[in-house]
Formats: sequence, structure tokens, C-alpha cells
Amino acid sequence: MRAYIVGGAVRDRLLGLPVQDHDWVVVGATPEDMLAHGFKAVGKDFPVFLHPQTREEYALARTERKSGQGYKGFTFHTSPDVTLEEDLIRRDLTINAIAELPDGSLIDPYGGQRDLAARVFRHVSPAFAEDPVRILRIARFAARFGDFTVAPETLALMTQMVAAGEVDHLVAERVWQEIARGLMYDKPSRMFEVLRACGALQRLLPELDALFGVPQPPQHHPEVDSGVHVMLVVDMAARRKESLPVRWAALLHDLGKGTTPADVLPHHYGHEARSAKLVEAVCERLKVPTDCRDLALLAAREHGSMHQLMQMRPDTVAKFLDRLDVLRRPERAEQLIAVCLCDARGRTGLEDVAYPQADRLRTALQAFSSVDAGAIARSAPDKSRIPALIQAARLQAVQSALDKQQ
Repeated sequence: MRAYIVGGAVRDRLLGLPVQDHDWVVVGATPEDMLAHGFKAVGKDFPVFLHPQTREEYALARTERKSGQGYKGFTFHTSPDVTLEEDLIRRDLTINAIAELPDGSLIDPYGGQRDLAARVFRHVSPAFAEDPVRILRIARFAARFGDFTVAPETLALMTQMVAAGEVDHLVAERVWQEIARGLMYDKPSRMFEVLRACGALQRLLPELDALFGVPQPPQHHPEVDSGVHVMLVVDMAARRKESLPVRWAALLHDLGKGTTPADVLPHHYGHEARSAKLVEAVCERLKVPTDCRDLALLAAREHGSMHQLMQMRPDTVAKFLDRLDVLRRPERAEQLIAVCLCDARGRTGLEDVAYPQADRLRTALQAFSSVDAGAIARSAPDKSRIPALIQAARLQAVQSALDKQQ
């Protein structure tokens, strides 16, 4: 038996990137051989074992055959007779089909080093078309490796897979997992660029795809369409190292513009309400985690109001804070600020664009939260008037704080 490091660890080392984990493939062994050497079996679909000391994963060399639709429709074959080359040819991209011996020597039967040098994502074999998750993986890799391009023949194959309905069989949890990972890289817009180029965006996130080609309002970066604008916004969120909920909200905040009636374009009256409905549908369909869903809904509904904060009267600002539910969830204010800051600065691509709305909201929030509702309740002679008295006190606090800020 012989073990080789394979996949991302080899690729990243050759690119000069940090290597987090090692995946190994073992040639010439049986499950019984692995157990005899102290490995622990953990694989459900095919034999995978944990090293007794390092706890790294060792998989027996295997071949696979398509047996159904979607990414789970495979049967696997492992045997001591399966060669390293047979194992590597089933992998997705040439850059992930390089094996490394413990002494550092490389085995590269499919030109992975050549494609690393050329910065190209190229499929290893026609078997790529059997697994639709690979479309999502290439798109995610595009967000991570910003100077790579997809080989024309690979993009053509991905387009054929979409047309054949392969992506329609992806489970929601896997789609979300890949999108979430791609959003956390430095250039998430490239993920959606690749998905759109092969037609997968229209199948997986049609609400987002619908934004491309829709004009922006005249006052909002009219030289780019709504889809390009959203890409600029989500890339700004990445540049600012924002959290996943902020990046997801930045991606979805303008969905309603894709359903604006043609006769009112380039204006988008009432798009916030339409955006919120679409966000809710997308998050339910993809089974998005609650924190990401809630912030995306909030940003879709309220980003327009946030942008208008400098023109709001103090009583309107107080009502806005009520809508944000800041007393129970004070983090929402900063999260919304982050999304709206990316929205404003994403229009220009410049990080130093002033956004005074942020300080105005923080000032109002501090005053709003400083009111001692318990003291008001205890001193109120008419208990039925407690809510009105608290509301009046908060309004007065916000009014006073904003007057001093001016």
C-alpha cells in the first residue's frame, strides 16, 4: 500500500497558500489493511479512515459510476487494483488532480501544474458532467482565486449540464453551503459571474439573475444596471471583511428591482416591499440560517429608510428605531449600518465615501436606549398611560440628542 496527499492541499501549496488540512488517497490496500494499521473507519458511502495519530482522512483509491440524478447518484468501487491515475481522473479539475508523495515529489497525469501556471479551471474528464455540485465548486473557486478563468470547454460543459437539468436536483442545503462559502472569499461577485455565464444562476437564484439588465434609478449609479450594482455592493462587503449575514443581506437587498414594472423604469417605487417578499422566498427555498435570513429581510425592508435618515424628523427616527427592534436586538443597528454602508460605497467602489447616516443612527440609538422605562412606569400615576409616557420620553431623548449633533 502507498499513500499520497491529493486535492486542495497540493494545489494550495503549489500556489504558495497556507495549507490547512491534508487529504490522502491510499493505493493497493483493503479496508482490513487499514484497520490492521490502526486506522478508524468513518466513511459511509465509501471507505474513509482516520489516521491513528494525525486524525487526517485517508480514502482508499476508488472509481465511481453514475447511477442516478444529482450529486448523490453514484456507485463507488474500491479495490487494491484501482490505480492512482484511475482515482485522480474522477476528480473535478486538473488543479485538484495532482498527487504528492511524502517526499514532495508530484504525480500529475492530467496537466494540473500547467493549468495552475495558466490560472485556468479545466475539468479532468467528461465525467465532470455527472456531478452538478461541481458547477457550484468552480463558481466558489472563482470567488477565491480571483485571477483564474474557466476554460471555454469547461464552461461549455457546465452550460450543457444546466440545460440537461442537473442543477435542478441539487439539494437546498448544499446550494446554500457552497454559496455561503463563496460569499466569504475576497471577490464573491465572481461566483455569481460564473453561475450566470453557464445559466445556473437563473435556475438556482432566479430572483438575483433578474436584476441584470434592469436600470438603476437616475440618482443611484445609473451607468451600471441593478445586477452589476449588487455585485459591487457584495464585493464591498468582502473588502470590509463583513460577516456572512451582512454579505448575504448585501446580496439580496435590492431583489425587488427585478420585478419593477417596465412602465415606471428607471424608477423603482416601492421596491423594498417587493424585495422583502422575494428575500423571504429565497431564504425559505435554500433553508438559510435564521441570522442570515433575518438581516436580509431587515435590510430589504429598511435600507431605503436608512439612506434617508439625514432628512428624517426626530420622531420619524424614533419610529425607525422601533421598527428595528433595537431594544431587544441592539446589534441590528450596526448590522444594518454595515449593509447600507456597503450599498452606498458600492456605487463608487470607494471606501472613503462619507455616510453620515451611520453616526446619526448611533446617536439616536444611544439616546433612545438611555430612557429608563422602569422608572417612568413606577412614577406614572395613571398606569394606562405608561406606554405613551415611555414613547414620549424616548422621542424627547432622540430630539435632544439629534439637536446637539447638528
